[in-house]
Amino acid sequence: MEATQTKSPQEMTTAELEALLKTKKEKEAKEKEKAKQQYERKRDETINFVMSFAKGVHEQLQELKDICHKRMEDQAEELSKYGGIRSDSKGGFSITNAAGDYRITRRRDTEPKWDERSIKAQELIKSFLTETVKKRDLKIYEILMSFLERNENGEMEYSRVMNLLQHEAKYDDPRWLEGLKLIKESYSNHLRGYGYLLKIKKEDGKWHSLNLNFSSL
Repeated sequence: MEATQTKSPQEMTTAELEALLKTKKEKEAKEKEKAKQQYERKRDETINFVMSFAKGVHEQLQELKDICHKRMEDQAEELSKYGGIRSDSKGGFSITNAAGDYRITRRRDTEPKWDERSIKAQELIKSFLTETVKKRDLKIYEILMSFLERNENGEMEYSRVMNLLQHEAKYDDPRWLEGLKLIKESYSNHLRGYGYLLKIKKEDGKWHSLNLNFSSL
């Protein structure tokens, strides 16, 4: 039997070159599809494993929070029987075990709110700052205006408002004073619920938090 001789590209006809190119493209397409399927299979395995694990942890965290709430609520009732909770705590308190190495703290999670009067307050303050302060000191003007900015939810920021109020005595313009007065009057603090801090005292004698917030680990 004669050995099959492979033609060089220079020896091939146009039809043969086109057939060869078609075969090569089909082979490359199959290899790409195979690589794609392998990637997608591995991707889905990773997603399914991590999400399944995360769902289990989420359920455990929810159960832990429910346990903390129930146990600490019972503890609060016991403490209140003999004055173990300060009158100004508003429900927040800490308990430490007899060995002195475990501590649980219940804290109030609150949300500051300003009602519709804050809109009028902003108008008065901005009017004063724009017509008066801006002409005298542009830098101070920009700083004070930044304290009036609202967040993406359209709410005023507590820390910014507190910074603004620290400058109250600097000016005696009626718009400035009335605006700050309205901001104070429109403020209220709403209880969202209770949060819990779990701490362990280690060999260094310092309290270390058990981080249950994924982003803080």
